Amino acid sequence: MSNDTHFSALKFITCGSVDDGKSTLIGRLLVDTKAVLQDHLAGVQRAGETDLALLTDGLSAEREQGITIDVAYRYFNTEHRKFIIGDAPGHEQYTRNMVTAASSADAAVVLVDATKLDWRNAELELLPQTRRHSLLVNLLRVPSVVFAINKLDAVEDATLAYQHIAAALKQFAQAAGITITALVPVSALKGWNVVDSQADWCGYNGPSLLSILEGLPVTPAETEVAFSFPVQWVEKFHDSNVTTQGRRVFWGRVATGSVAPGDTVKVFPSGQTAVVSQVLSATREPQNKAAGHSAGIVLDREVDVSRGDWLLSAEHAPEAQRQLNTTIAWMDDEPLVAGRVYWALHGHRWVKAKVQRVVHRLDVNTLAEEEATELAPNSIGHVTLALQEPLVTLPFAQSRILGALVLVDTASHKTSGAVLVN
Repeated sequence: MSNDTHFSALKFITCGSVDDGKSTLIGRLLVDTKAVLQDHLAGVQRAGETDLALLTDGLSAEREQGITIDVAYRYFNTEHRKFIIGDAPGHEQYTRNMVTAASSADAAVVLVDATKLDWRNAELELLPQTRRHSLLVNLLRVPSVVFAINKLDAVEDATLAYQHIAAALKQFAQAAGITITALVPVSALKGWNVVDSQADWCGYNGPSLLSILEGLPVTPAETEVAFSFPVQWVEKFHDSNVTTQGRRVFWGRVATGSVAPGDTVKVFPSGQTAVVSQVLSATREPQNKAAGHSAGIVLDREVDVSRGDWLLSAEHAPEAQRQLNTTIAWMDDEPLVAGRVYWALHGHRWVKAKVQRVVHRLDVNTLAEEEATELAPNSIGHVTLALQEPLVTLPFAQSRILGALVLVDTASHKTSGAVLVN
């Protein structure tokens, strides 16, 4: 693993049921890594004790209700790394917020509250929220999943509780096809195993949660997939007298694969081909660029390319499609029904998309398929979309970038759905 992958900022989300201690855990991370100023700490005292949850519940409505309503992003860093935390709400009616936070995360910390489980029972049942969030995180291909078993300081036999809950999580993850990156017992309230390790507590002698997070890779750039590049901006050189190459630079971020001078590319949708004559960095230095990096591309001849077009590998470009089988997380307050038309955004390209059919609704707690004719707000389902113009997509399982679209309401311009191509 390159240093660059390892030490760039890690974007992770915390999820779990209501009152599992997510806000307290984030507060503990911020306080123990000295990311909070003393005067800020003084403002969150309750009866002489610091109320860590108050540090992170940012909206006044959240503080009054004692729950998290929206995704709140926090920033902190240690000597080794920078972190961005997305704090997603636990309630089922905020599934859309959870999906928004997870879609771009490198890792997820799923918090499990030991006090809410029948921890003495070796065959204990996990909470629906725990299962739902783990399944959603897996559906959205978050690369690393860490289970933090919290509030073990509040049970009589912490070691037994940790063993039983860890076994239940492993069994569930295996059945659901989820790879567990790490399991760690924590007490967010006392600070045990969050930033500093608590030796031999619960029979666990592994790294603290923060140490685990410091070592996780960021989402690997999709360099194994063929080159693709959504054009964001076209810069024209009117007064250039160079005749060996085109007089435009196409700026954007390499979505997949990599690009170097001499590569043959195909313009989508026009189908024209050209050879790359220069690849520029943001400071206009000639430099080969791989997925995840911004670049300016100059072609060997004048080709008509505008914002929203794609430059693709001429040899290995995916087939353009007019019909997509998708999984949609529905975010609009109006239900998704067959026949409705939305704008679909893919890269920087807008096309009209018609809902052909709602195939199944997924039970968000189990991902079991149920018969359905519509998707209500916050639900997820399999939907067939018909596109007015074709798009070049890959399954989301192959590419988080080429396999994702956003549906936007044509009248209100609100984001209505997050689409994963199957």
